[in-house]
Amino acid sequence: MMHGNLRIDAQALWADLIYTAQFGGTPKGGVKRLTLTPEDRAVRDWFAATCSDLGCSITVDTMGNMFARRAGLDDSLPPITMGSHLDTQPTGGKFDGILGVLAGVAVVRALEDARYVTRHPVEIINWTNEEGSRFSPPMMCSGVFAGVFEESEVLEKRDRAGFRFGDELVAIGYKGEEPCGRHPMTAYFELHIEQGPILEAEKNVIGAVSGVQGMKWYEVTVRGKDAHAGSTPMHMRRDALLAASHMVVALAKVVARFGHEAVGTVGLLENRPNSNNVVPGETFFTVDIRHPDDAVVCEIEKKFIDCFENIASDMGVLLSISRIWDAPAVRFDERCVGLVRQAAEQIGLSPYSIVSGPGHDAAYVARLAPTAMIFVPCKDGLSHNEEESITEYEAEAGANVLLGSILKADEFFGNKFK
Repeated sequence: MMHGNLRIDAQALWADLIYTAQFGGTPKGGVKRLTLTPEDRAVRDWFAATCSDLGCSITVDTMGNMFARRAGLDDSLPPITMGSHLDTQPTGGKFDGILGVLAGVAVVRALEDARYVTRHPVEIINWTNEEGSRFSPPMMCSGVFAGVFEESEVLEKRDRAGFRFGDELVAIGYKGEEPCGRHPMTAYFELHIEQGPILEAEKNVIGAVSGVQGMKWYEVTVRGKDAHAGSTPMHMRRDALLAASHMVVALAKVVARFGHEAVGTVGLLENRPNSNNVVPGETFFTVDIRHPDDAVVCEIEKKFIDCFENIASDMGVLLSISRIWDAPAVRFDERCVGLVRQAAEQIGLSPYSIVSGPGHDAAYVARLAPTAMIFVPCKDGLSHNEEESITEYEAEAGANVLLGSILKADEFFGNKFK
């Protein structure tokens, strides 16, 4: 069979997406599958078993990243790879991340059904802790793989309950033996839902992603003084939560000055002692800022920190700001982006050029190997939400473009690791 005629099994892919949503499924129809939890272990076990049944060998590295390998005609060549992540947000949906992994399963299933053997080996990757919702920062283990983070430091990370990353990795049985980062690649492709409204608004089913915008994360602690709510006059209070609320509003105003492409978010806030008759003495919150231009991200950083410091001074509280993640803007490999466009056009789809707002593992993998991403729309642009939704047709289209991209990359790239 000519590979141009290969197509994925759409019904099998959709069945996999619905079945895996049971691992951490929520009453509202979403998924809570935090990294390195029993739910994460369960979906990993399913993924490993499913890929083994398709004839793949499974390798796990020291950060828990999983590689399911289908042999090629020349198995000495570095593999053509594809993948994403299996972990979710606390109130996540059925498709964020896992679509890219299960589409990889669909690609291998299509190759197996057609008895088509690629020249390069083909691999599906599950990256550990992409979300960063339990252990920060996000994309942590693809970051170790790419040399962005030190493995020893990541293993010592603790979640908000004090559990250590390295211990939890061992506890679920997914601390492998292969040194993280010692896994060569010829190229990498990642299919993902857009997590935004652009493709749906443009009535386009495929996005050819040219890159990822720059982003920075911060942890902010505001320290005032606990006091009795009934006996402490307003003008004598050092209210940490009140000061923090002014900072949250200030962040929104700062970001608004930089146009529609700039975004800033306070997504997590903890108040202490959190009692209804105590003036708050300490408030902790996070800040997330993003823009396609790194210079603009730096300018937003300077402006909001200046505002926070002025608010802290005016309100008599102490301020601590720590930048915990800095991910510069990424441009994907033009050759790989071109292969995605060709694969879409070959099946009658017109790819839409788009820059990713969210970060993805592909942003770090791009430091090591030629990389591209494929987006499909999600209803109302909604993601990181239990109501996240895509159609079976959109999943099928994205997976077929992924299949075409893998096959074209197998032809395009030469014998040497590039």
